[in-house]
Amino acid sequence: MPEHPARLASQRSMAAVTAGDRDGWLSLFAEDAVLEDPIGPSSFDPDGAGHHGREAIAAFWDDVISMGRVEFDVRESYACGNEVANVGQITTTLPDGTRALVDGVYTYRVNDDGELVALRAFWEQERMEVLPPE
Repeated sequence: MPEHPARLASQRSMAAVTAGDRDGWLSLFAEDAVLEDPIGPSSFDPDGAGHHGREAIAAFWDDVISMGRVEFDVRESYACGNEVANVGQITTTLPDGTRALVDGVYTYRVNDDGELVALRAFWEQERMEVLPPE
């Protein structure tokens, strides 16, 4: 895929999450960034307002991402303007081996400095597939 600032930021974000690199992941975000994963009210964000600023995004890492090993399978990626939309599946493997598979569209928007200003995940919790340990 051709290089694009938002696509590169999305790839760096996914690599940091996969590596378990909390500080590296947080460094990708602008101070006033917003993370919505998923968009709207959910068990991760009951009021659906999103996680605003690095401190709130760090709390999302601590409360959600750190709970398991996360892998990304991006099937398609569309870059336009200062954004990219990645279509694919995220697999989270919990410590007991349970796997949660989430299909969705994941968008990343960057500012002129290449910092993430918005990460938004379009997926439906009721469609998440949960597989027992193997």
